[in-house]
Amino acid sequence: MGFQELTDEQWAFIAPLRPPRAQTGRSRVDDRKVLHGILDVRVTGCRWCDMPRPYGADQTAWRRFRELQEKGVWHQILPALLDWGYTLGKGKVEAVAVDSTLVEAKKGGSCRSRWA
Repeated sequence: MGFQELTDEQWAFIAPLRPPRAQTGRSRVDDRKVLHGILDVRVTGCRWCDMPRPYGADQTAWRRFRELQEKGVWHQILPALLDWGYTLGKGKVEAVAVDSTLVEAKKGGSCRSRWA
């Protein structure tokens, strides 16, 4: 399954669901770029360290993924997307499928170098 970046319309829908930026500290990396990295890893099933370079550092994407998970943002996005799909006439209960696969990590495995 391939990954397609979000359209401007899709981003405009998801953007308000993001947690607010911190008032202090270092400025945050572009949310849209990092979200594309997160979605690429989750859709393609690649390892975080194999995330394509245009989406930034894999550590940043992983930390942002965890932050969104801990703040419950993913649990807000799914129902909102389902509602949006229904209002556009694209969502049908018959078209929803959930799949889960567990893959055991091999001992001694390592990520290939992204910078080589």
